[in-house]
Parts: sequence; structure tokens; C-alpha cells
Amino acid sequence: MVTTQTPVDSERQVKNHTIERQQKLIGVRGFSLKNGVAYLFLIIVTIYSLTPLWWLAISATKNNTDLFSSFGLWFAHFNLIQNLQDTFTYQGGEFVRWIFNTILYAVIGGAGSMLISLMAGYALAKYRFRGSTLVSTLVLGALLVPTTTLALPTYLLMSKINLVNTYWAVLLPSLLSPVGVFLARVFATAAVPDELIDAARVDGAGEFRIFWRVSMPLLVPGMVTIFLFQFVAIWNNFFLPLVVLNDSTYFPINLGLATWNFDPASHQLLYNLIVTGSFLAVLPLVVMFLVLQRYWRAGLAFGSVTG
Repeated sequence: MVTTQTPVDSERQVKNHTIERQQKLIGVRGFSLKNGVAYLFLIIVTIYSLTPLWWLAISATKNNTDLFSSFGLWFAHFNLIQNLQDTFTYQGGEFVRWIFNTILYAVIGGAGSMLISLMAGYALAKYRFRGSTLVSTLVLGALLVPTTTLALPTYLLMSKINLVNTYWAVLLPSLLSPVGVFLARVFATAAVPDELIDAARVDGAGEFRIFWRVSMPLLVPGMVTIFLFQFVAIWNNFFLPLVVLNDSTYFPINLGLATWNFDPASHQLLYNLIVTGSFLAVLPLVVMFLVLQRYWRAGLAFGSVTG
């Protein structure tokens, strides 16, 4: 059976074909414009973000003379091995002790802060008690307080209980994080269904067991996100150790390297050692993010959707 096209059908097909072609052209132009600008912006931001790290890596291979006489973003005389040896052996190997101190502060403080924040955020999200709204408001208000303003009260408190110039002077303030509590509350509100908690209660599980065995596995992305936030904050913390510590035995890396820069008793230039030490101090953070990036991305995406 042969069908014949009427002029109306032919005109309609031509019109539809024209519309489809215009839509494709618009789509192609929209893709090239929007995505092109987006990719260009991301490339600029990436270069801007990675340039300091690149400069640090390049500068760690130079001696003091090349640091100031050569182009900052490219190699000169390769002196990395000597810089590493001098960094780890200067003043009896203090740098190794500073690395240990920083890892101790960041790991214990980050893990403790994560656990405390998770329990507090979970309680605010899943329990209704007198004053819960007030506590949530105080947590949000604490986010607006700069941490530097708390350094002096922290010092006075630590001095009152004789903890100044000890590991506890840095560890105890690091255990409390309003940001961690806020994030934990957001994660717990959306990740743990109330029906699941009620079902566990019907099965006879206690509240503590429900938290550890039922809720905790659902909060893993949030746990990693909170831990990374606090780990980086403690690792980069400078002002609090500067206030509460005066013995280099307890110094973290950043404070220790600052003493190399401003030590009047040292009559030699230590810029190459400071740069090399700074580069070594950055590497653990890079490794942490690369290892935990799957949970980090999931946590950020989950928080952005549920927040």
C-alpha cells in the first residue's frame, strides 16, 4: 500500500525538521558557551589553587641562594636531599618531634572531636528535650565567634588548672567544634530515619546501642567530613599553641618552623629548611584527602542536599 504525502504533511515535516535543527544548534551553542566558560573558570581556579603548592615543591629543592636568585616557579640547582637531611637533623632532630606532636594533636583531637560532635549532633537531631532549641541556637551562634578570641580565655583556664605547656593544653580545646556539631546535626537529621530508630526500640535495643549499631553506619560520610574538617583545623592551628605552649618539646610543626624563622640565637639563614619543612607538613594533608576523598565528596554532597 503506497501512501501519498499531502502538501500540508510535507510542510509540517519541513517545519519540524527546521525546529529540530534550530534546537540542536541552540544546544551546541549553549554547550560551547556555558561549558566553555565553566571549564575556563575551573582551570583558572585550579591553577590559582595549585600554584602555591607548586612553588613550595620547587622551592624545597633549592638552597638559600637559589631561593632568591632563581625563578620561583622552576628548578635551579637540585638540593632536595641535602635540605631533607638538614631539616631532620637540625637542632638534634627537633623537626621529627614536631611531626609526632602535630600528628598526635590532629589525630586524637580530630577523632575525639568527631565523636563528641556526632553524639551531640545526633542528640539534637533525634531527641526532643527541654532546651534543645536553645542549645541549637547557641551552637549556631558559636559558629560566628572567631577562634582567636578564645585563645586568651583558654590560656587563663589552662593556667588555672596547671595544664599550660602540656599536650592537654592543645588537645582539650580541640575536642569541641561547633562546626562539627552543626554538621553532625544536619547529617543525622536526614541520614537516620525516625522509623528505623523506632523499629530498633521495638526490638528491644537501648538508645546507646541504637546509636552505635544502627545510626553510626549510616553516618560514615558525615563522620569522615567532620574528621577531615577538624584534622585540617588542628593541623594548621598556630595561635592556640603559640599562646599555651612555650617549650619546643610540645610544639607542632607550624609553630616550630616559626621559631626557626625568628630565632635570634641562630646566626644562619634557615629559609631552605623552613620551606622544606613546610612542604613536608603539607604532604600528610594531601594524602589524607586523596585516601578519604570518596567519603569526603559523599559527605559534602549529602550535606549540601540535606542542609
